[in-house]
Amino acid sequence: MLLERLKSKIYQNLQEAAIRAREEGKLTFEELPPFTLEKPREKEHGDLAANIAMVLARPAKNAPRNIAQAILEYFPTGKNRVVRYEIAGPGFINLFLDQSWVDAVLPEVEEMDRRYGCTLAENRQKIQVEFVSANPTGLLHMGNARGAALGDTLANVLAAVGHEVTKEFYINDTGKQIENFGLSLEARYLQLLGEDVSFPENGYPGEDLIDSMRRLISTVGDKYLQVAPQLRREILVKYALKEKLEQMKEDLTDFGVNYDVWFSEQSLHDSGDIQAVLWELQQNGYLYEKDEAIWFRSSLVGDEKDEVLVRSNSVPTYFAADIAYHKNKFQRGFDRVINIWGADHHGHVARMKGALEALGYDPDRLHVVIMQLVRLFRGGEPVRMSKRSGEYVTLRELMEEVGTDAARYFFINRSADSHLDFDLDLAREQSSDNPVYYIQYAHARICSILRQAGELPSAQEIDCSLLREPAELALLEKIAELPGEIMYAAESLEPQRLSHYAYELANLFHGFYTNCHVLNAESNLRQGRLVLVNACRITLRNTLKLIGVSAPERM
Repeated sequence: MLLERLKSKIYQNLQEAAIRAREEGKLTFEELPPFTLEKPREKEHGDLAANIAMVLARPAKNAPRNIAQAILEYFPTGKNRVVRYEIAGPGFINLFLDQSWVDAVLPEVEEMDRRYGCTLAENRQKIQVEFVSANPTGLLHMGNARGAALGDTLANVLAAVGHEVTKEFYINDTGKQIENFGLSLEARYLQLLGEDVSFPENGYPGEDLIDSMRRLISTVGDKYLQVAPQLRREILVKYALKEKLEQMKEDLTDFGVNYDVWFSEQSLHDSGDIQAVLWELQQNGYLYEKDEAIWFRSSLVGDEKDEVLVRSNSVPTYFAADIAYHKNKFQRGFDRVINIWGADHHGHVARMKGALEALGYDPDRLHVVIMQLVRLFRGGEPVRMSKRSGEYVTLRELMEEVGTDAARYFFINRSADSHLDFDLDLAREQSSDNPVYYIQYAHARICSILRQAGELPSAQEIDCSLLREPAELALLEKIAELPGEIMYAAESLEPQRLSHYAYELANLFHGFYTNCHVLNAESNLRQGRLVLVNACRITLRNTLKLIGVSAPERM
């Protein structure tokens, strides 16, 4: 928060300087556009860099360097910790801060402890995050696992800045996939009882269905052999769905994901919500009949083509249920709804937003994060098959092979819209090449130092001015960045920023440990460095908690 407050003050000072330059006739512009004030990549370019002159170039009809010069004539120094500035490149304003600004970091970290990094957003909202929502016809796979890590981390980050967040799983427990599920279960049930039946062409081939029916038979035997096929399939589906959902919940819990709501698609049919939303769309002029089906005029709200909502057999489509589900979300009072969908749902985004608009909702209240595919590699070769699923590597298998920590970190370490190549060998490796091991080892090393040190001094008791070595300052500055990183991750829906931050912090700590003695330093310096090390522990632990990775004290 310290750094964010300082940046806010400097940002305001730059705004005021630009307006003053206009008042004095040095610049001409109507409105001051938003600009960025960020830490430059290279330290020699200052502590902060502003592009205010660049964004003003067009409105002010002047060269950026001239604009920068005019602004700096009225920019105050001293009170805002800025000791000098320079104009760089095409017109960036590079600002250099008094090193003493970091002295307040350590007391702040110590005081806030487990709350450090969490600042309250100005506009706090009631937000639903819906993620995974896999068909309950099989086991959770790698794509589901990535969605689970992304969704859970994003929900954690949003909650950290003060939003009221609900994590939700949408159970697709009706429709064609359930029909195929029933046919698959029936075939396996009959086969296990010695019946000569073929497996359905579009069935689910995994061994998990065989195991499920074997467990059922151990309880009821051939009880359902003579039951009418339709009723038998309903019974088998009811049994297997309950079992699959329990398995999903267990797997996700072990993956560190716990949902607030499990929402059944079937409930939308039973409650009449789908019929109600169809009637509302009809009243609003968005439905028409064609080829004995009912169509949604999605072309009226920006989509390329109209979509079927009710088939010619009078059965509502998945899209109809999805519209009703999203209306239900907003009826429950959510200010904003965030969905994490696979890449195959990309074309569904515009349709869903259009349907919400047709129902009178602001479509911008729905935000969809599109998640790209995961490719799994072992020994440099792609891994494709699973004994348990018959088609894909399951979440359970992944956790058993590399552990939850590595899996969660690797899944969020790249932006959702990027394809992910998951290296199983690297995820298991206990070396600095494995980013998870590297980060966790930093935390364990810190804990070892603190155990050896015994009683820790308070941040209020040390002389922070002693911490002026480059490695110390770099670590202090990185610690100060955490609140801003969390806030930015929440606003941009980019949880990967935190995995990157954790790695960078660990890297700076390892550098500090190499270059700066802690336990063997002279008394006053030893005290200051111990407080710094403890602040690094708190910061690293808090960051790892948000991404669902443990912070071990020993390794």
